[in-house]
Amino acid sequence: MANLIILLLPIVAIFLMFRSQKKRQSQAQSMQATLQPGAGVRTIGGLYAQVKAVNEETVELEIAPGVVTHFTKGAVAAVLEPLEYDAIINGRPVEEPADATPADETVEAEAEAESLSLTKDDADSVTADRETPGTK
Repeated sequence: MANLIILLLPIVAIFLMFRSQKKRQSQAQSMQATLQPGAGVRTIGGLYAQVKAVNEETVELEIAPGVVTHFTKGAVAAVLEPLEYDAIINGRPVEEPADATPADETVEAEAEAESLSLTKDDADSVTADRETPGTK
């Protein structure tokens, strides 16, 4: 019985490894099949680009305005959502959830800024306090 377990354990482990490998391959193939011109992508090297054309084995990516390069389809790691791609490329923050209250944060920031700022009268009184008695 113990010999049977020792023999079956590596077989099960190998089966699970092949199964997960096949699952990843099918996900990659389905992602590559959904590539369309205009989509934002990230390559396996971390390059963000926009798809210009999709060929049989390659994809043309625009990495800068007017700069088009050719990559294999396997080099595309992820197809990004339009909002996510725009946020990464243009530095725009992703939309905040509706339950966040930015108005309250603005009021607190303004109150803090008012408490830290000096008016002209406050600045004059601070300067007068610093002067020596003989110079007044």
